Amino acid sequence: MFSRLMAMVLATALMMINIPQYTAASVSVSARSAILMEQDSGRILYEKEANKVRRIASITKIMTAILAIESGKMDDMVKVSDRAVRAEGSSIYLKAGEKIKLEDLVYGLMLRSGNDSAVAIAEHVGGSLEGFGFLMNKKAEEIGMKNTHFANPHGLDDHEDHYSTAYDMALLTRYAMNNEIYQKIAGTKVHRAPNPNESWDRVWKNKNRLLTELYEYSTGGKTGYTKRAKRTLVTTASKENLNLIAVTLNGPDDWNDHISMYETAFKTYDIVEVLPEGIIEDIDEEYYKGKVYLKHPYNYPVSKEEKDKFKIDIKLQKPETEWEDSRAIPGVIGQATVYLDGEPIKKLPLYYKHDPIKEDKSLLDYFKGLFTSIAGVKTNG
Repeated sequence: MFSRLMAMVLATALMMINIPQYTAASVSVSARSAILMEQDSGRILYEKEANKVRRIASITKIMTAILAIESGKMDDMVKVSDRAVRAEGSSIYLKAGEKIKLEDLVYGLMLRSGNDSAVAIAEHVGGSLEGFGFLMNKKAEEIGMKNTHFANPHGLDDHEDHYSTAYDMALLTRYAMNNEIYQKIAGTKVHRAPNPNESWDRVWKNKNRLLTELYEYSTGGKTGYTKRAKRTLVTTASKENLNLIAVTLNGPDDWNDHISMYETAFKTYDIVEVLPEGIIEDIDEEYYKGKVYLKHPYNYPVSKEEKDKFKIDIKLQKPETEWEDSRAIPGVIGQATVYLDGEPIKKLPLYYKHDPIKEDKSLLDYFKGLFTSIAGVKTNG
C-alpha cells in the first residue's frame, strides 16, 4: 500500500534520475569488452569489462551520424574536399568537388562505413575536422560518456587519444535511438543515392549482417574494424516490448556474441509496469488524497524471480499555510523512489492535480463587456 510507504518531508530538490541496476545473465562472449543494455530504462543486463577503455574503430560513426542529424542541415548539398577523398580505409568513393546531399552522406557513413563520407560530414557540420572533434567531445560530455575521447570522425587509428568503452558506446546508442531519423538510417538495409558522375545511382547495402541476414529481431547498429581495435560492433534489437542495445569491443566472434546476449535476455526478462500514469489512489493523507499523480507510466525489465521485489517510497512536501489557495501549491510536490531488491533504480517526480479555475463570466462575456466599454455604451455622455 502506498499509504504505508508515505512520508511527509520538507521539500528538497527533485530530479528525475535513473540508476541502472545490474544483474548477471548466463551468457559467454568472445569479446574483450561487452555490454547488453535495455534501451528504455538503461538497465544493464550483462557486462564484461564494460568500463575498460579501448579503441573503438568505426562505431565512432554513431556520434558522427547523430551530430549530422541534429545539425538540421540534412538537406544541404555538401561539396566534397580533397581531404575527404584522401581518407584511408573503407570508402563510398566520393570524388573531389562533387556535391552530395548531407543525408546521403550519413547513409553512406552508416551503411558502408565510408571514411570519406565521415570527413565530408565533419568539414560541413563542424567547419573543419578539428571543429567537429570539439562538437563530438562536447556531445559525449552531455550524454555522460565519462571515459571517451574523440579525435576523428571515423575511428581510424591515426590518433592515440581516440577511445571509449562498451558502456559509453551503449549510452551513445541509447541517446541516438531516441532520434527517429537515426533509427531509420541505422535500420536501413539498402539505400540508393544519386551519382552525379555516372549514369547509375549509388546503391549501398548495410554491412551489419545481423540486420540484413542473421537475426530477425535486429533493428540497426554499426560495424567497425581496424588493425589495432580489431572487430567492434554495436547493434540494437527489439522483441515484443523489450528493446536492447549490445556493444562488443575486440570481439572475434561478434555476430554470435550479440545473438547470444539477445537470446538470453529475451528468454530471461520481461517489461513490467511498476507504476501506472495518473492518480496514485492509495495515498490516504487528506490534503493530497486524489490529487497526486504521475505524468507517465514507469516500466522496467525484470526476470520472473524479480517481479515481486519492487518497493515504492513516496515522499511529499509538508503542506504550507499559504497553500490555503490551491493555486499556490507547486506543480511538483514530491517524488516516488522505486527500489528493486532493496536498491534504488529510479526517482520520479510527483505532480499535484489542480482544480480548473472557475470564472464568473465566460470568455465570450468578457470580450463582449470589453467591447461595449471601448465603444462607450457604458459611459455617460
